[in-house]
Amino acid sequence: MSLYTSTIVTPRRRSRVWAKLGESTAFALGLPILLLIVWGVWGTLAPARFFPSPAIILEAFVDTWVGPAFTTDVLPSLGRLAIAIVLSVAVGIAAGALIGSLRWLRELTGPVLEFFRAVPPPVLVPVMMLLMGITDTMKVAVIVAGSIWPVLLNTIDGVRSTDAVMVETSRSFALTRAERIRYLVLPAASPRIMAGVRQSLSIALILMVISEMFASSSGLGYRIVYFQRNYLIAEMWSGIVLLGLVGVLLAAVFGLVERRVLRWYHGIKEVERA
Repeated sequence: MSLYTSTIVTPRRRSRVWAKLGESTAFALGLPILLLIVWGVWGTLAPARFFPSPAIILEAFVDTWVGPAFTTDVLPSLGRLAIAIVLSVAVGIAAGALIGSLRWLRELTGPVLEFFRAVPPPVLVPVMMLLMGITDTMKVAVIVAGSIWPVLLNTIDGVRSTDAVMVETSRSFALTRAERIRYLVLPAASPRIMAGVRQSLSIALILMVISEMFASSSGLGYRIVYFQRNYLIAEMWSGIVLLGLVGVLLAAVFGLVERRVLRWYHGIKEVERA
């Protein structure tokens, strides 16, 4: 139970939320379906070697990824992605809460954080290959090196923007620093933290592909480059479609987690709009 009050969701409000969710889902699915129809008609009337029709890509998708490639390429990539995301979120929130709570630590680490944030993560791939070799640890490290920054910086900003009155109130109740961070600071910063996590997911997916394009022998990134170099165009597009589906899955899972973590925040917003 945090210091933020929870909001009671009535059945009427819940039905209104589900109606809005259904409407947004219809809008979200309508445009992709329309684009697929246009793409299919265009691919039938004017076939092109480098832009096959959705039917050809679907056939290549089933032939390529439904089988051994799923266990040798897809699952290892998703495993590395999941480990990197967990590490980025955990380390980013822990370090961000610590840095945001201590002014002297913010001033000490500020220039260093600004420097490393400005370094594009893909350029670290050769360095990490020299230090760690071409291993799964290197690939995870590349993903973490780029995806940790949105979580870390948003956590620092969220912790710094905690309401001063509530901080003084928590001190008047003799809460320890750990209790203030758990019951006040992190709940107050959670909207910004979740915004950072959302950005981190897309960056992690991009870096997963990039880390597998360099001197790798498996993974989604390796397969897509392999198909491109061997002019297996339909298979290449099927890999891109698979990456898009992974991104959609990540967004869906994040949406469920976000509504669970920020249920009090969304409840307050619903009351303000009512």
